[in-house]
Amino acid sequence: MANPMEQFSIEPIVPLDVAGQDLSFTNSSLWMLIAMLVVAAFLYIGTAKPQLVPGRAQAAVEYLYDFIRDMLRENVGKEGLKYAPLIFSVFIFVLACNLLGLIPFVGAFTPTSHIAVTFGLAAIVFALVLIVGFAKHGLHFFSLFLPEGTPIFVLPLVAAIEFLSFLSRPFTLAIRLFANMTAGHVLLKVFGGFVVALGSFEALPYVFGIIPLTVNVALTALELLIAVVQAYVFALLASIYLNDAVNLH
Repeated sequence: MANPMEQFSIEPIVPLDVAGQDLSFTNSSLWMLIAMLVVAAFLYIGTAKPQLVPGRAQAAVEYLYDFIRDMLRENVGKEGLKYAPLIFSVFIFVLACNLLGLIPFVGAFTPTSHIAVTFGLAAIVFALVLIVGFAKHGLHFFSLFLPEGTPIFVLPLVAAIEFLSFLSRPFTLAIRLFANMTAGHVLLKVFGGFVVALGSFEALPYVFGIIPLTVNVALTALELLIAVVQAYVFALLASIYLNDAVNLH
C-alpha cells in the first residue's frame, strides 16, 4: 500500500529560484489556480446575463452570495455587509479547493491540506480584523481585552487570557481547516489501499475487498460534507471575528 502521506507532497512543476528563494510553480499552485479559474467561470456564467427570473447558474451564485450576506448580517449587523465581497471570496475559494481535491483519477491536489495555505487565508482575515478595529475605534480597540464588569483584582489575568485568545485566532482558524482536510484524505487513502490489498487474495477477493470499499464510499460522501462544512465554518468564524472589530463587546 502506498504511503498515505505521499498525496500531500509538493512537487515543482516549473522550478524557479530567485535570489536563493524557491519560487517554483508547484502542484499546489496549479490547483489553487484551477480553483480560482473554476470560481471565476462559475461566477461569470451565473452573472453574465442576469435575468429577473434567474436560471440555475444565476440562482446558485445569488444563493451563495446571499448566504454570506445573511451570515454577516446576523453576526456583525448591517455594517458588516460592506465586507461581504471579501468573506464571500474566501468562502468560495476554500470551498473550491476542498471539493476539487476530491476528484479521482486526475491527480487532484488539495491546497487546503497544507497549513501554509490555510494560515495565509487566516492571516488575511486576521489582518482585516485588525485594520477594521483600529480604523473604527482607534486605541479604544484594546477595550476588547477588558470585558465590562470584570472585578479589578482579576482584570490583569482576564486581559492576558483575552489577549492570548485573540492572538491564537489565526492559528486555530488555519489548523482547523488544515487538520480536517488532511485527516479525511489520509483515511480515504488508507481504506483505498485496503481495497487493493484485501481484494488481491486469490480466494474470495470480493468478500475481503468489499468491506473497505464500502467504507471508502461512505468516507467519500462524508468528505464531501466536510469540504462544504469547513468552508462554512471558516467563513462563519471570520464573521464572528469581524464582529469583534466592528462592535467590540
